[in-house]
Amino acid sequence: MKKGLFTLALLLSVGFMSAQQVEFEEFDLDNGLHVILHQDNTAPVVSTSVMYNVGGKDGDRERTGFAHFFEHLLFEGSENIGRGEFMKIIPANGGTFNANTSQDRTYYFEVFPSNKLELALWLESERMLHPVIDQVGVDTQNEVVKEEKRQRAGSPYGGIFEALGSNLFKVHPYKDPNIGYMEHLDAATLEEFNAYFDKYYGPNNAVLVIAGDIDMAKTKKLVADYFSEVKSRPEVVRNFPKEEPITETVRTQAYDENIQLPAILATYRTPGFTSRDSYVLDMISTYLSGGKSSVLYKKIVDEQKQALQLQAVNIPQMDYNIFTIFAIPSGDTSLDTILDEIDEEIVKMQNELITERDYQKLLNQFENQFVNSNASIVGIAESLATNYLLKGDVDLINKEIEIYRSITREEIQAVANRYLSKNQRVEIEYLPKKDDQ
Repeated sequence: MKKGLFTLALLLSVGFMSAQQVEFEEFDLDNGLHVILHQDNTAPVVSTSVMYNVGGKDGDRERTGFAHFFEHLLFEGSENIGRGEFMKIIPANGGTFNANTSQDRTYYFEVFPSNKLELALWLESERMLHPVIDQVGVDTQNEVVKEEKRQRAGSPYGGIFEALGSNLFKVHPYKDPNIGYMEHLDAATLEEFNAYFDKYYGPNNAVLVIAGDIDMAKTKKLVADYFSEVKSRPEVVRNFPKEEPITETVRTQAYDENIQLPAILATYRTPGFTSRDSYVLDMISTYLSGGKSSVLYKKIVDEQKQALQLQAVNIPQMDYNIFTIFAIPSGDTSLDTILDEIDEEIVKMQNELITERDYQKLLNQFENQFVNSNASIVGIAESLATNYLLKGDVDLINKEIEIYRSITREEIQAVANRYLSKNQRVEIEYLPKKDDQ
């Protein structure tokens, strides 16, 4: 969802010119809602956010897309907020808002002038306490989601994430697209939507983060006033099937009617984002394609002119990450030629330590990213929520950079050998779709 104006968000910089400690307080309500407060009185604004531990991977595999659907549905209204009023109240009071869903979580946030904090808490408590989930809202949002899916399907290379998931995963729910399949949403009953809300949107399956120009004591009282009434729900128990390791190269094709140039994806299933190896793979992806001086970009795009675009990315997920290298060849360069050039650099990284100069450049890049991630109230709030709910350690907001600093060149080499061999990957030829396909 992309609604609201972002003008206010652009004013939220708090002047972090160097990495500095982010102070916060945590407490729990009796109903299990975890609350994190971060006080920064630099500017008269406050971010209020709720992250729910529910995403595309959750729910019946015959009813995919429910979490993304609820991202939209929970803006419909509540017992005390009329239909469609939610999205009118916020801008009318000088605020902005947004929401997004991944395979692992759903995130809602509002940014208001700090004297509107109570309004923000009321809105989020209404969403959690008694939203109106009726057939009118379901039908309305069903059309919204269909249009969103049509827009994605109609954009060039818009099917890449679906191609990655369906080819890299066979049994884990990451195999299904986060947005779901429309036939599942069309077939769902109102009772199923209400049951999904009751299971996943309880206070004990969420974290509330308030960051910005707040008074700590007053804010704690307001949180208790607005959220204590929400009833706790049974604990969500997950037991997803495990994927078998990939032991030989898989070659497959995917088609896109909106492209004229083919692409190649070399993709690997790697450990989830809480593992140390995931941090190392972050550094490897940056080494390969993080900027125009990175090894793959400089070689294949800049010097040899064999690709128009190239990117290596470590896509973060809780249970398994997706490490993928994507390239669009230029001219008559074949997809196999691109793969060969990519593999040459991966093998070099597996056999030799990266240079000390490249290693120092990587550390500088991650230092910069770390500073930028904590440079706004909105960024701090999301980091606090993610670190608590998905990573299990709120203080990663201050110490995660130390993990990157502790990674050695030898460790980079070892992880490249552990996960990035040809027999551990799926190669996807992403091709223009012809009329007869």
